[in-house]
Amino acid sequence: MNRFEFVADHRHTFEVKRLCEVMGVARSSFYAWLKAAPARAARQAADLLLAERIRSLQDPKQSGDPAYGAPRITADLNDGAHENARINHKKVARVMREHDLAGIRLRRRVRTTTADQSARKHPDLLGRDFTAQNVGEKYVGDITYLPLAGGRNLYLATVIDLCSRKLAGWALADHMRTDLVADALRAVARDRGTLAGAVFHSDHGSVYTSRAYGDLCSELGIVQSMGAIGSSADNAAAESFNATLKRETLAGEAVYADEATLRRTVFRWAYRYNTRRRHSHCGNVSPNDFEVSRASTLAIAA
Repeated sequence: MNRFEFVADHRHTFEVKRLCEVMGVARSSFYAWLKAAPARAARQAADLLLAERIRSLQDPKQSGDPAYGAPRITADLNDGAHENARINHKKVARVMREHDLAGIRLRRRVRTTTADQSARKHPDLLGRDFTAQNVGEKYVGDITYLPLAGGRNLYLATVIDLCSRKLAGWALADHMRTDLVADALRAVARDRGTLAGAVFHSDHGSVYTSRAYGDLCSELGIVQSMGAIGSSADNAAAESFNATLKRETLAGEAVYADEATLRRTVFRWAYRYNTRRRHSHCGNVSPNDFEVSRASTLAIAA
């Protein structure tokens, strides 16, 4: 309770002048606060309605996303809204903070890279610049482990387009052999038709430095790029993707319940990530929508 509320609650028992003196507030300030009570109540009611709208946008049962924070929630709220009805992101952040509506956060992070010191190395062609002017120009990839109840793991290999941040290809298996990362890369080639001339950047994991993977890259016309050994920052875009996936699919749990649940959850999340989930890198639209918009822009320019 603030001091003005105390004065208001006791003003029918004691003089307002005396109460204000005791509480150390000016009478004029108290009366100004009292006069503003209806407007304050209206704002509180509006905040409650906004909080309910935010909850629905975070509720997976209503096709929401529990990981959405203030920027993406703001974009959802303003999507299609009239200019006069748009909501400021600062207000959204305040309401989310006051109603404990923060997005899911990751508990921990685990490394899975095993470097082969004797394997073939490739230069770093990105230099921590995880941007690309065109779709299909630069990709990053990594392997992350997904823990199952009972102590087993499955492993996810990813290939991410740096222009659109689309999950262009992925593969899931119970091993970390070269076949895993090769399957993810082949998935991109099937979907996009060609990878000729594209740069693929990874860490120095033994699967990426293997002869078999190098041969596949040569076959597909891919130029390999690698960060320094032991430096996660050199592949930060892929590391960030892995962290996001785990945070949003585990939703605070330590493990996935079983393999079927894991596979179903990852498939649904990957589909949503590409088609519906807003990405800040893409101006808060989905990777697929960003690629369509970019293709339309290029077509008009041509």
